[in-house]
Amino acid sequence: MNHIPVSSSNVKSIGYENGVLEVIFHNDKVYRYSNVPETIYKTLLSGVSVGKYLAAHVYNQYPRI
Repeated sequence: MNHIPVSSSNVKSIGYENGVLEVIFHNDKVYRYSNVPETIYKTLLSGVSVGKYLAAHVYNQYPRI
């Protein structure tokens, strides 16, 4: 999975493939979420606050795998 670096105090990069969103944190922890629409990934790349967007739209919305 290809990752794109993001500007965030906690998140290093994000990747997306076949409905799986992968988040790599600065502490090198990796979280993967399934069934995530591509629009969520694209919004994360659009310059929103990555951490706030993940908290509001991903963490409790999609299963972590």
